[in-house]
Amino acid sequence: MPEETKKVFEQKDVADNKVVAAISYLWVLCLIPLLFKKNSPFASAHAKQGLILFVIELVGSLFFWLPIFGWLLWLLLVVVSLLAFFKTLQGEYWEIPIIKDIVKKIKL
Repeated sequence: MPEETKKVFEQKDVADNKVVAAISYLWVLCLIPLLFKKNSPFASAHAKQGLILFVIELVGSLFFWLPIFGWLLWLLLVVVSLLAFFKTLQGEYWEIPIIKDIVKKIKL
């Protein structure tokens, strides 16, 4: 099994941009770091993940009204977003397992 490579960011970049990067996980606010923090690798990495989560939430909104399945999907997305939000505020970069391959393909 290949060993995963972990992204390493400069401490100054993390310290200066962790709050902006964290808002990437708050629905449409993922656009703020995408538009205003393009020069920050830390904020950009989180913004890309936030953008994918936002798209999943938009598509998922078609199913949220369904009993059990929709509610579990909504709950899963909320938990993942909150976990990513708080890890980012702590200065960590967490690759969300299900979407990490999609995020690597985004070139912004």
